Amino acid sequence: MRHDEYLAHDACALAARVAAGDVSAGELLDLALAQLARVQPHINAVVRSLEPQARAQLAGRLSGPLAGVPLLIKDSVQDYAGTPTGYGSRALRANTATEHSAIVRRLLGAGAVIFGKTNLPELGLKGVTDPLAHGRASNPWDLSRTPGGSSGGSAAAVAAGVLPMATGNDGGGSIRIPAACCGLFGLKPSRGRVSVGPGLNELWFGLSQDGVISRSVRDSALALDLLAGPEPGDPFTIAPPAAPFAELARRAPAPLRIGFTTASPLGTPVHAEAAAAVRRSAEGLAGLGHRVDEAQPAIDGAALARSYLHVYFGQIPATLDQALARGAREADFEPLTRIMASLGRSLPASRLTAELMAANTYARALGRFFQAHDLLLTPTLACPPVPHGHGDPPPAQLRLLQGLRRLGLLGALGRLGLLDRAIDDILRDNMSAVPFTQLANLTGVPAMSVPLHWTADGLPLGVQFVAPFGAEATLLQLAGQLEAAQPWFDRVSPLAAAGA
Repeated sequence: MRHDEYLAHDACALAARVAAGDVSAGELLDLALAQLARVQPHINAVVRSLEPQARAQLAGRLSGPLAGVPLLIKDSVQDYAGTPTGYGSRALRANTATEHSAIVRRLLGAGAVIFGKTNLPELGLKGVTDPLAHGRASNPWDLSRTPGGSSGGSAAAVAAGVLPMATGNDGGGSIRIPAACCGLFGLKPSRGRVSVGPGLNELWFGLSQDGVISRSVRDSALALDLLAGPEPGDPFTIAPPAAPFAELARRAPAPLRIGFTTASPLGTPVHAEAAAAVRRSAEGLAGLGHRVDEAQPAIDGAALARSYLHVYFGQIPATLDQALARGAREADFEPLTRIMASLGRSLPASRLTAELMAANTYARALGRFFQAHDLLLTPTLACPPVPHGHGDPPPAQLRLLQGLRRLGLLGALGRLGLLDRAIDDILRDNMSAVPFTQLANLTGVPAMSVPLHWTADGLPLGVQFVAPFGAEATLLQLAGQLEAAQPWFDRVSPLAAAGA
């Protein structure tokens, strides 16, 4: 098989070719590794090779629906026994997993050949992928821009033609943002649909869910079938679908009631291309027989963002403390991570609890919206993929915060409310480009980014659909319908095409 043939297949098709004996699993791995060698210097997508483990897999018998398909996993949450799970941090480079996570175990059980781990920002804390530990990842559509984050390495590898699907996790948009940046399909499942056990329980109080970023809807549907289901000790079990997601995704959806908005929940600007992406999608949906109207949930977007940011800040000190207890050095964490940890320590437990409780308000308002609508349509991103360095704190501000932290004043000033302006600046700079995705994380509902728009400059810009809790099947059915009406699989990045 040549690379252009490899690029023309999704994961399901590659598995079928292996099963038919048309190509071997070893040949597919060689193709993936050869393309990775070509593009890695440009996109920096992979931070740890698992080629020896993959070759060992090939020496055994592969079986399952992904038998022989090359796969990359994100270097976060998804533990591979005997190798570090580094979370994009120098401080965690020796954080060796003692057992497979359920996600990895299930993928290996399905026959997937895992050959590496992908890049992410430190601790998955950004919507861009720029860790000091490994260096920034770049977007295969334009190397001067980000592939998004935090699953940016996974998206970059898929968009660069290394493989048709890679894993990610999504605590505030980290599957959907890179999918939108890289012209790919990305689905965040409902809370509890995919277990993060046994090493974790509900990550980020249940805000974060694991899944995949892919080039085809059917690949994501099959992956959800493989990954879904509880592990012993999980806090709750979500009802399974009426039939396998892979089967449900092949059915056309009934006519849906879809409300759409192009307004940022933060009141910040939305790029004309992002607004156009939604409005053109709305027109296409109406042409497919769906009822579409301009509507949005009655939610205070700024309050929701503050709630999200408090949960976000509240997680960081605990993560650092756990790492330090295992022998990590605080100095090995990035300066901004240490600053955010100090700010997190300044937040009283009562405030964190209050912001977690506020999620009920947002969930109830979204539930009322879903009484009149089946889905919510928004931009995934408020602008096209941003250039490298966009949203970084100004050097003077970063130096000031570092100095206050070294003097032990950062936490005290935070407790007195004297850093509220700095926190608001961080919120604005880091969330103004991605203000639409946190709603689904705080409320626990599923959401997807669909690659339905490319800008005048040829950059991908996905749109987001949000569904009621447990309604992944509705999302997959609509995505399949849109994929048939407006195919995107053959629209590949220049970097991918160059290797074909």
